[in-house]
Amino acid sequence: MSDPDVRGAWTEPEVAAFLDEATIPIRLATQRPDGSLWLVALWFRYRDGTLECATGADAALVRFLRHEPAVAFEVSTNDVPYRGVRGTGTADLAPDTDKTVLRALLERYLGGTDSELAAWLLDDDRDEVRIRIEPHEFYSWDYSERMGTGSSEDTA
Repeated sequence: MSDPDVRGAWTEPEVAAFLDEATIPIRLATQRPDGSLWLVALWFRYRDGTLECATGADAALVRFLRHEPAVAFEVSTNDVPYRGVRGTGTADLAPDTDKTVLRALLERYLGGTDSELAAWLLDDDRDEVRIRIEPHEFYSWDYSERMGTGSSEDTA
């Protein structure tokens, strides 16, 4: 794994800190086999310099990534002050047989696995896929200084 190109408002450690703390979905863009673009929002975690997501094995996204693993992504706040990270990378797919990634995402976003949604996602009959994105580049922005720091968005 090579180090990604990091540009914009933040240093690489600041990008990593934002991605570690942000509990907002990643927007992931890929290409469909017909060449058109596809955009989805997924839960993610930043781990060992990669972005990890999980989705159902039968999801259209899985088919698209098998055809073309190049992706673009964005993790950004929706409220003032706008800030975030976007970039490009390559996605690698693997079965999440024991649902390790999915469980970690449920903990991160829902605070546990005691919900109807978690029970449905963790059902033994549901096959899960881990999507691991190796970033090639990060571009960050942070408009806190010019917009102020008041925000109702929770990124921690």
